[in-house]
Amino acid sequence: MNVLAIESSCDETSAAVVSDGRVVRSNIVASQVDLHARYGGVVPEVASRQHLAQVLPVIREALDTAGCTLADIDAVAGTRGPGLAGALLVGYSAAKAIAFGRDLPFLGTNHLEGHIYANWLGEGDEPRFPALCLVVSGGHTDLVLMRGHGEYERLGGTRDDAAGEAFDKVGRLLGLPFPGGPAVAREADALAASGAKPALELPRAWLHGTFDFSFSGLKTAALHAVRSGKYTTGDVAAAFQESVVDILAGKTSRLARELGAAEVLVAGGVAANRRLREELARRCPVPVRIPIPRLCTDNAAMIGAAATHRLRLGERSPWDEDIFSTNSWEVPLPSAGDRERR
Repeated sequence: MNVLAIESSCDETSAAVVSDGRVVRSNIVASQVDLHARYGGVVPEVASRQHLAQVLPVIREALDTAGCTLADIDAVAGTRGPGLAGALLVGYSAAKAIAFGRDLPFLGTNHLEGHIYANWLGEGDEPRFPALCLVVSGGHTDLVLMRGHGEYERLGGTRDDAAGEAFDKVGRLLGLPFPGGPAVAREADALAASGAKPALELPRAWLHGTFDFSFSGLKTAALHAVRSGKYTTGDVAAAFQESVVDILAGKTSRLARELGAAEVLVAGGVAANRRLREELARRCPVPVRIPIPRLCTDNAAMIGAAATHRLRLGERSPWDEDIFSTNSWEVPLPSAGDRERR
């Protein structure tokens, strides 16, 4: 099964051709980082207009790179949400139009489910169930038990900022370039490479008795550290990163142990963070699976992988199905059979 997938939930326009849910034949990503850098963050209207300009060239490039045409495509998938409404509409509408025009099966796909399914891309054995999924990105921080394809239970999540959002905001506090998250990690890694340790320690909000997260207090503590003038950029960046990593790795490893999970699957842009990858591998009592860095950030290949498994279950999206831009856990991930079968 060759799936043409399109992703446009935020500021990357991406198209991919994925075979059998595992083989990436192409995965083209047109980034808007330079466009939004002048504003210090993603501007939704600007992102939507740029998606309009890029979506068709990106789709053509994905097909050309895969060495195929639309005649070789068996189904089409588009990110349905969560994300920026205007941005979502561009990619989702393009995917639906191609499917309708070619009379192909179409599936609107959950963005976070796509992040999880990035762990299916590539060679080797497939992930084993039950799997504990740590979804950690710019907009989401969640712990989800995945019992099987399409079977999810949310066990914890952030009560305020997502981890990636907190990274970006601390980057802005430190005057680092956009996007702030990777810049904070680079500063922290540079301090570690020098052999020095942070000159301060920032608090951890453990929220004992739950598997929820909170990063707003940590962000405020970083603000006070910056304003004090006592610490270098590297000190604050490293202390902040260590606090976030400690909380994420600590809660994930404890829950994996309590649940008897077969594996831990990590998903989302923050999964590319080196310290988080190290600490999860060190602390977790079961194997930890993390996609290669370029598949952690937003891309269409992960959408194609997730869509393939639902298409195999016989699911199809009705033509009148619309996007959703709210948090995906407020609009629950569909379980097998929720959509029409045909």
